[in-house]
Amino acid sequence: MDANLVVDAPGPKRRPWLFWLISLPLAVFFLYRALSDVDWPTFWETLREGQYYILFLTVPVSSLNYLLRAVRWRIFLQAEKPLPLPTVFWANMFGYIANAYLPARAGEVLRSAALGRKTGLGTSFVLATALAERLLDVIALVLLGSLALLTQGQVTGVLANAVWVMAAAGLLGLAFFLIAPSQEALIQRVLGWLPLPQSAAAPLKQFTARFLVGMRSLQSVRRMLSFVALTLVIWLVDASAAVLGVQIISKSINLAQGLILLSALGLSSAIPSTPGYVGVFQFVMVTVLGPFGFTQSEAVAYSLISQGTGYLVVTFWGLIGAFKIR
Repeated sequence: MDANLVVDAPGPKRRPWLFWLISLPLAVFFLYRALSDVDWPTFWETLREGQYYILFLTVPVSSLNYLLRAVRWRIFLQAEKPLPLPTVFWANMFGYIANAYLPARAGEVLRSAALGRKTGLGTSFVLATALAERLLDVIALVLLGSLALLTQGQVTGVLANAVWVMAAAGLLGLAFFLIAPSQEALIQRVLGWLPLPQSAAAPLKQFTARFLVGMRSLQSVRRMLSFVALTLVIWLVDASAAVLGVQIISKSINLAQGLILLSALGLSSAIPSTPGYVGVFQFVMVTVLGPFGFTQSEAVAYSLISQGTGYLVVTFWGLIGAFKIR
């Protein structure tokens, strides 16, 4: 495949101003909602009295999580040819640092372009695997979050119905992932029926073809089982880091509550947001942690510690990755 297909595909011009026009007001709105009732003296006291030695546990766990994500992405990529794990890890971290500091999840394209050119796989194939990996992550988050919610004692009728709807959506998404690669001709015909101008239809068809290539990487039962097992380990490790992390402010959550928090944060990333998900991140933290016994001040304090630690880890490994992947 043409390594420059992603960059050179025809289509409408990008409009970065439109992204900011949407994301900035949303960030301000969610940040206002998250901070509106914060007791600031309590907030500062919570930060001052934090048990920051716990970071010596959470930072290595977070770094391990990123390594596991590189191992998982490599499962997709090795459908084409064997790749050294360090190369995949550095490209992955290059993508994460770009996502942290650039808008519109630019890191997905940048990590794919960097790895595609360095390994000779081509940007198109690597981007397809990256997008397929993200889709499966969303499906896993929906299913794990649904199961975790059901473990939390009394679940109201409305919430129980929402959980089942989420679980059904996750299973439908998984079924689509398994079936779609064998139905490319049908999918392309359906796209051809859409009343779209040629400037939009051509890139959409090319994007769909690339995406299906990435999805085919897991048609092997062995690769699929390895991917699923690693996905479970990744989210359990991440939830364990959350369980450890809240102890910095002398609070506690269980593993299921950690999974619920991660599911909410992960799914909220679909909302157009500024780099770092400022506003959205704080709002989700306050909304999810409130029912688990956190005051708004404590939830905002933990969100600052969690987000700051995340930036520290991603920046450290990402800068090395940018140098290594060149």
